[in-house]
Amino acid sequence: MSDIQSVTAGLVVIGDEILSGRTKDVNIGATAEFCTDLGIELREVRVVSDDTEDIVAAVNALRARYTYVFTTGGIGPTHDDITADSVAKAFGVALPINSQARAMLEARWKETGTEVNEARLRMARIPEGADLIVNSVSAAPGFRIGNVHVMAGVPIIMRAMLEAIAPTLRGGKKVQSVTVKAAVGEGSVGGPLAELQALYPDVKMGSYPQMGKGRLMTELVLRSSDPVRLEEAAGKVRAMVAAAHAKAGVQAPEE
Repeated sequence: MSDIQSVTAGLVVIGDEILSGRTKDVNIGATAEFCTDLGIELREVRVVSDDTEDIVAAVNALRARYTYVFTTGGIGPTHDDITADSVAKAFGVALPINSQARAMLEARWKETGTEVNEARLRMARIPEGADLIVNSVSAAPGFRIGNVHVMAGVPIIMRAMLEAIAPTLRGGKKVQSVTVKAAVGEGSVGGPLAELQALYPDVKMGSYPQMGKGRLMTELVLRSSDPVRLEEAAGKVRAMVAAAHAKAGVQAPEE
């Protein structure tokens, strides 16, 4: 057995524009893929409005539960960008203008001829005790305090920030997956699959209906960090699917 412990994460997506449907979120998928690549198990995602108490409650709940917490959205220059304020409140610390963040921003503004004003300087406010997360796209930094990583909501900037923090994160057990295709509906394999899941609680088994060439199809996806147990369980699932095919009088689909 591996001595590498599970590393977990929670994600807080912040913004009224997400909840209203005005903005279509893509950061959840990007964060999930990022975590999977590092062997981090993303276990929970919360989408909250631009409300201080809601953000504080979500951040405090998730940071107590998971190894890492990521937040996206609400660190821009406008009045409703209140993520930094909320995270500072969650940790009970002040939110001054950070000299390093200000210098980074002013250097970029000088290059672009952008006026330094009170609204833009909001992006230099960083909770006391936090470390900056470099933003290679627009210079406005995110920050890390405790196990909470606060990042932008703009997808290209958020992805750049994820890449910036990757070397600082501890990876866990890599999760591998096996897909078994069945030429029958979920109802034909649901019962036997549940029995196999009970026998292999350490292997996550998911059932996903598909449409394939006008006939019922089901993809069974198995995931585990233990390759031996994964292959053992996959063998049982393949045998179960073969029996379901024989009973239904259908041929196995092409892999």
